[in-house]
Amino acid sequence: MTAPRILIIKPSSLGDIIHALPVLAGVRRTWPDAHVAWLVGTQFAPILADHPLIDDLITFDRRRYGSMWYNPAANLAFWRFVGRLRRERFDLVLDLQGLIRSGLMSLFSGAGQRVGFAAAREGAAACYNRRVACPPGMTHAVERNLHLARAVGIDVDPVAFPVAITEDEHRAADEKLAPLAGDAFIAVLPGTRWATKQWPPASFAKLIEQLDRPAVLLGAPDERHLAEQVLAATRVRPLDLVGRTSLRELVAILARADGVVCCDSGPMHIAAALGRPLVALFGPTDATRTGPFSERAVVLERRLSCRPCRKRTCPLQHQACLRELSADVVSARVREHLGSGGGTGTAIDDRIANPL
Repeated sequence: MTAPRILIIKPSSLGDIIHALPVLAGVRRTWPDAHVAWLVGTQFAPILADHPLIDDLITFDRRRYGSMWYNPAANLAFWRFVGRLRRERFDLVLDLQGLIRSGLMSLFSGAGQRVGFAAAREGAAACYNRRVACPPGMTHAVERNLHLARAVGIDVDPVAFPVAITEDEHRAADEKLAPLAGDAFIAVLPGTRWATKQWPPASFAKLIEQLDRPAVLLGAPDERHLAEQVLAATRVRPLDLVGRTSLRELVAILARADGVVCCDSGPMHIAAALGRPLVALFGPTDATRTGPFSERAVVLERRLSCRPCRKRTCPLQHQACLRELSADVVSARVREHLGSGGGTGTAIDDRIANPL
């Protein structure tokens, strides 16, 4: 194949997009002159905007197209979107999402090679003309993406996570960190998308008090209420940047952090991709599937018979998996992890899970 036209389909979520970056790096390594496009959800497009390895970013407006069944304007917009996919005349489509929506996008593209997972959900595998089966026991999303890429001859070794940030975003990050006067800091991100993944704000507050260096509180604008709870409970005031950075500025700040502490979240995967020393707190989810893919990351999780339940609402209504994870244990592990240079290790009462 000479200078092929390639489409990567990975619309969401933030962590899943980060998990797909090694495939992008491999595609560009294998075919330096290829035209590479990425189909991404509108909400997550900023993380890939102006990426030097991507020639074309194709945005998918899920909210708008979801109303196509009763909204004629949305219906027309969707079929225009499909028409654009057809006009791009892709040679190869890699569906890393593996759901019926992404499978149909692959099919609608008309590409000669449509590659996806044999175990894709919702019947999406019927949309591919090449189905890649992952070996038993291969659970982590990054490993599965790498396996699919290798199956079609993409060189993904060494594994790389090309996160692109502009000089302007780096400068903005430096300006926001100016109150620290250049001091080393630990990035603390209390937010997460599921209530069951949430470590209590009071625990984050106690952790900040016990850190041996300044903390920078980070998060999205809709996490301000959580930040206020943390700030109200701590006697040591961190640099509060929650809701005060763009997503890309947050990435640039994480790249400067001496270490990162967070729940299972999109920024967790960004910190892992950046190679920052990371302590991640896991409750209902399974780190072997979606944990930080990094040799410099550790996961703290309680040994409980009810986890991982993978539920957005605690079935037992106690959320003991995170409520019983003490700030003392977490702060001790943070100090140990950062003091050893961010390698892996074993916690006192909590199991450490590391995908690598």
